Amino acid sequence: MTTAAVRVGPVTIGGGAPLALIGGPCAIENEKHALMTAERLAAIAADKKVGFIYKSSYDKANRSSVRSYRGPGLVEGLRILKKVRDTLGIPVLSDVHDVSEVARAADVLDVLQIPAFLCRQTDLIVAAGRTGKPVNVKKGQFVAPRDMKNVVEKLVSTGNRAILLTERGTTFGYNNLVVDMRGLADMRALGVPVVFDATHSVQLPGGAGDRSGGERAYVPALARAAVAVGVDALFMEMHEDPDRTMADGQPLSDGPNMLRIDDLPLLLDQLRGIEHALRDR
Repeated sequence: MTTAAVRVGPVTIGGGAPLALIGGPCAIENEKHALMTAERLAAIAADKKVGFIYKSSYDKANRSSVRSYRGPGLVEGLRILKKVRDTLGIPVLSDVHDVSEVARAADVLDVLQIPAFLCRQTDLIVAAGRTGKPVNVKKGQFVAPRDMKNVVEKLVSTGNRAILLTERGTTFGYNNLVVDMRGLADMRALGVPVVFDATHSVQLPGGAGDRSGGERAYVPALARAAVAVGVDALFMEMHEDPDRTMADGQPLSDGPNMLRIDDLPLLLDQLRGIEHALRDR
């Protein structure tokens, strides 16, 4: 089935448009790094003729440990994302965690993202919807795909129909997630574009004790499977060296499940090949 089309700057997601890509480092490190990664990713996407939205979080509020790196915060993070958007001319996306952040974030972001653990927070969802900006809601690890219809209804109640739903895996025992590909079809049946998060789906929540682990090796396989099932966009957190540490020695946020940027061109070739095969049937 064809989903509704959601416009994000020059990028169309859904409505029969070609596969789009949302991606970038999990958390913003600094302005120089954000501009470097955004430029590299945008160039790769343009070369592969894939619409691209840059994602990086100004604050990762849901961390395993109080010592975990969260990002530069609302004010500095939004300043950096605005610099990325203005310098490179690409749309930007980041998470909002509280109603108090929404208005300020909407002044900069092209897409407001509701994190998975907050997908049932009615006040936050309604506040995001009322901005009129596209809203991407990540399906909670504890939510059945068909129950995302309630999230869609909350957003539609504000008059906002620029809605994206993202699958990022379902809790499967301790420190593990599993992806039920049937859920992609269930959510697309709601009529809104569906995004598959190929990197958080291989996360091992809390699997490293005071931080999450991950199984990066499975990202390409899950991404290919999701495109074969039929999704409107892919979400992948990506980094030039996801196994390095921060300047202060802290591990990167979600490093074990981020895709290496150097591995993106081949993966996009494979994904476009699957997409074209489906369209040519």
